[in-house]
Amino acid sequence: MNHVLCGLAANAALPSDLVDRLTAIADADIAAELARRADLGRAQALELASRVAESAVWLAYAGRLTAADVDPVAQPEAALALLDGGAGRPEWARLLAADPVVERREKLAACSALPPDVVETLAADSDARVVAELALWTTPEVAARLAGHPHAAVRRAVAANEATPPAVLAALLTGEGLPPARRCLVCDREGSPFVHDPHCSRLDCDLLPGASCDGSHESTVHDIRQAALRNPVTPTEAVVGFVDHPSLLLRWALAARPGLPSQVCEQLAVDPCPGVRADLAENPAIDDATIRVLAGDRDRGVRRGLAHNPHVPLDVLTGLAGAAKVGATLLPRIAAALPDEVEVLARSPDPAVRMLVAQRRDLPPATRDALAADPDAKVVKSVAPHPGLSEARLRAMADRHGVRVVARIAANPDATPALLEDLTRHGPSVRKALREVARHRRATAPALVACLTDGQARPLAARHPALPPSVIVELLADTDGQVAAAAAANPSLPLTVMSDLVSRL
Repeated sequence: MNHVLCGLAANAALPSDLVDRLTAIADADIAAELARRADLGRAQALELASRVAESAVWLAYAGRLTAADVDPVAQPEAALALLDGGAGRPEWARLLAADPVVERREKLAACSALPPDVVETLAADSDARVVAELALWTTPEVAARLAGHPHAAVRRAVAANEATPPAVLAALLTGEGLPPARRCLVCDREGSPFVHDPHCSRLDCDLLPGASCDGSHESTVHDIRQAALRNPVTPTEAVVGFVDHPSLLLRWALAARPGLPSQVCEQLAVDPCPGVRADLAENPAIDDATIRVLAGDRDRGVRRGLAHNPHVPLDVLTGLAGAAKVGATLLPRIAAALPDEVEVLARSPDPAVRMLVAQRRDLPPATRDALAADPDAKVVKSVAPHPGLSEARLRAMADRHGVRVVARIAANPDATPALLEDLTRHGPSVRKALREVARHRRATAPALVACLTDGQARPLAARHPALPPSVIVELLADTDGQVAAAAAANPSLPLTVMSDLVSRL
């Protein structure tokens, strides 16, 4: 990969004539960048598509190519991209439904609004992978018919399709009313009984670890049930019987479902697996009684899940604040808090609670400023990126709490150029602050030069338009390809240098 030319191809300031010249010599890497250009002209798109086959797909998805521009025989992948976007021609679908390449028929099966005759052809395909892909995206009528397909992998796809009728999903979950499956991906490849080694060393093997078949296709049947349990359209009355199923994965899938009856939630709240309880804790379906049971759970992951539940009462959430360890996250219940609730939270004696409300970015000015003056560094760190904080207040926060808050201050959208420069000179140095400054729209040339000392901030600074042109040119020769590409993509790179780079080709 030529990192400099790839970066140059992405440069928003690259003149059209240089785009033409890059298009004429583009390889797949350069073409990938050119295809993403917002200013790519129609003639340039056609030239790029004719030169680099992969780019035709990207350009088709981006709407830069039309059906008139694509030959489905010479460019089947581009034709599939247009069909996938609803811009292809019906006759292409008929042509590709008979394509000898299975992967192309699979891609076609995932397209919407296919002609009925093409759907029938794909539903009768000899390769189960093609039929399964169709089953995953097809209409209710076709999904209902494919639920009785002899291959279990097709039924698993039907179980995951949210267009599948509820009664059919219930039948897939229990197996009642459907003929037994005759094949699965395991017995297609291996003689039964067979259990796939989780540490299989065969490079051409695509069976999942632990996949098994003793003639009953048990691992795929399990996957069908798991998919149906995760499908929100599956009737509640069909899923509740799995609350005490011996399979952990099935109980886990059940715990995340919306609309669970309270008695099922009560049983799952004492499930022996913490993961099941954690997913249940985050489920908006649980009632107040279950919430309060889970609030006392010994597992931190369960308490963290409950903290993310949008319906958790504020008194429970404030009790969880210190123990849940939610980190720098705006919780749903905090985001939905009413103005009077925000004020109560901001005045809480518990800094962990104040830290939660400090994550909001729409606080009233008085509340915001009070949190910025908080004696606890965790609270100040949370509120530091809040818009509207004055330079004086941001400096006071940095003086008072130092390295613990400097990086978050640097992320404040209203941080002034002078403040950003001072933050890059902070002693001791804060690497995360350099990365925030390097991406800040107000960063100055001196601040950006200082950011070049950090490996992760270096490519960010190299792309920043405020970096001096002379420094950008030097970075084109950087030993780190990511930095060189970022410098080449910098819109402040001198035009003469751009032209020179292309002229060397």
